[in-house]
Amino acid sequence: MGMPEWRTPDPVALYAQAQPEKLACVDLATGRQWNYRQFNGAIQRTVSALASLGVEPGQRIAAIARNSADLLMLQQAAMRSGAIFVPINWRLSRPEQADILAGCAPSLLVTDEDIAGMILPRGCKDIAVAEFREAVARETPAAAQPLPPADAPNIILYTSGTSGRPKGVVITGRNVFATAVNFGVLGQVGQGSVFLCDTPMFHIIGLITSMHSPLLQGGTVLVSSAFDPMTTNARLADAAFGVTHYFCVPQMAQALRGAANFAPENWRSLKALFTGGAPNPPANIRWWLGKGVRMVDGYGMTEAGTLLGMPLDPALIDAKAGSAGLPAPGLTMRIVDEAGMDVGAGEVGEILVAGPNVTPGYWARPEETAKAFTPDGWLKTGDLARRDEDGFVTIVDRRKDMFISGGENVYPVEVEAALNAHPSILDAAVIGVADEKWGEVGRAFIVLRPGCAVASEALVAHCAGLIARYKIPRDYVRIENLPRSGAGKVLKNELKRLGLSSATTP
Repeated sequence: MGMPEWRTPDPVALYAQAQPEKLACVDLATGRQWNYRQFNGAIQRTVSALASLGVEPGQRIAAIARNSADLLMLQQAAMRSGAIFVPINWRLSRPEQADILAGCAPSLLVTDEDIAGMILPRGCKDIAVAEFREAVARETPAAAQPLPPADAPNIILYTSGTSGRPKGVVITGRNVFATAVNFGVLGQVGQGSVFLCDTPMFHIIGLITSMHSPLLQGGTVLVSSAFDPMTTNARLADAAFGVTHYFCVPQMAQALRGAANFAPENWRSLKALFTGGAPNPPANIRWWLGKGVRMVDGYGMTEAGTLLGMPLDPALIDAKAGSAGLPAPGLTMRIVDEAGMDVGAGEVGEILVAGPNVTPGYWARPEETAKAFTPDGWLKTGDLARRDEDGFVTIVDRRKDMFISGGENVYPVEVEAALNAHPSILDAAVIGVADEKWGEVGRAFIVLRPGCAVASEALVAHCAGLIARYKIPRDYVRIENLPRSGAGKVLKNELKRLGLSSATTP
């Protein structure tokens, strides 16, 4: 006898009955707010609005817009109606956006931008966010209908394209639920949790981890339209908001500490500052600990959500600084060598994962889907890591970013951590470049702190005390800012193009 079909979980509908007066969502840009009963009704009115616009189950609803509660309600309404929500990076160029739209072929595009001149896919209607909001307000809440199967596509998130043309990662209701559970356990999320979301909702941290983790527990989400260091500092210190969880990439954290109103001693309700998206140097983590803030690093990816997280224990964070933490409970993780065999503690290998959090594949890209998995079904992350004797996992680097110098593997993340420990360096990235003698050597791109100067010889001496000699970059290029994706990842391909030119000293 077959098992009954599991339907997509809907926590908002649950809490509309279980705790109807509890604050669910605040749109910080407009001041609008909803308790769970009101939020549930607003989502059902959005379901009605989508039906009025002719959106049917299985069709895609794209959005090119800044963060707002309207986008969250749109995603929730798409989930309830069986449609698929596709938030698109508003930072992309019009041709890049048009390419994504052509790939996912939406029936509706919701946008807060002027898209005059953009060629939309055939049959795609477009509507402004403000106009859509008004349409929702006029609607009567739709009658509740059975939710779609948990394994039906619910969201498509396009990768940043750091390794080529963006791919649409299919995310199901099961995937969303598993990610919310995984981060909820690692991040100690509960009914009293309040998440401030500055990160874009076209990324998994913004749309899923920061939204669905608190909603699953009956907590509160504060939706911010954009990141501004002064504003975020003020919100973290505001007792009326009571923010408990805040996500950012390390560069956003750097901006917070550089703002004039930086006062972490006033962040009294904050459990931790959660970081991800890019490596976080140990020296940086310990600096925050010294300010009384638990900076909790983690590791995840669009294809699998939250995978690793540090415990919220200052002593462990200090002792294991640089580690991405322990595996989430709802997944199985392996670290394997090139032959697919599990490596021992302290050895470097590629991370493979399996579990209900893992995507079924890429939208309309069967060849890419096949390449992403092993023959027996493990997702290949492409990330290299080592696990210590206590089970803590440290991300070493992307497999494609590793280079070989004199027969030795060099992992740029390790070198970048050493450079970032220098007091004059604000940011650093390392690539491998061709060398006649050694095959490849390191080239470092460095961003200096304001008013600082440092000779390359001093950087070599600094690194010599932290890493093996063969890992030390041969030359150094001073750069104003490192090129980064919207998720905060350094665009190594752009640096490699820059690296073809002659190096300059700091």
